[in-house]
Amino acid sequence: MYRVARASEFLVITGIGINELKITKKALVWPLQKCRVIDVTPMNYTFEVNAMSAEKLPFLLPAVFTIGPCVDDREKLIKYAKLLSHHARDSHDVKDLVQGVIEGETRVLAASMTMEEIFKGTKDFKKEVFDKVQLELNQFGLLIYNANIKQLVNV
Repeated sequence: MYRVARASEFLVITGIGINELKITKKALVWPLQKCRVIDVTPMNYTFEVNAMSAEKLPFLLPAVFTIGPCVDDREKLIKYAKLLSHHARDSHDVKDLVQGVIEGETRVLAASMTMEEIFKGTKDFKKEVFDKVQLELNQFGLLIYNANIKQLVNV
């Protein structure tokens, strides 16, 4: 059967004649091969991260991240197809994974800074959070397309 993916989708083919998996936009799928469609549209994730500074002062970090599979890098797309594509797009598993990475990296970074450093250098703090979160998401084939941290709130 000849299959063609939509603009925001890819075909993942496994089975006879394919070593691991094949990712493509269109393909001829033979008997004894399985074809699954993965949607690569980025999704918005909204979080309110409770973190604590080096002085043990709590603060709230409200953030919105737009995260999706990295379609420009074939290796990252293969990682995504292997690890996360079997979950539904709005699955709690993927949201929990993303939230865990964001919360973990934010808390580790915040714990190493004083409250004054966090609030004075909010731009640097935000950039460092994004860089560290992206580094962790790379192992799942995910990419931060956009990230907005709203005003830091001292609790």
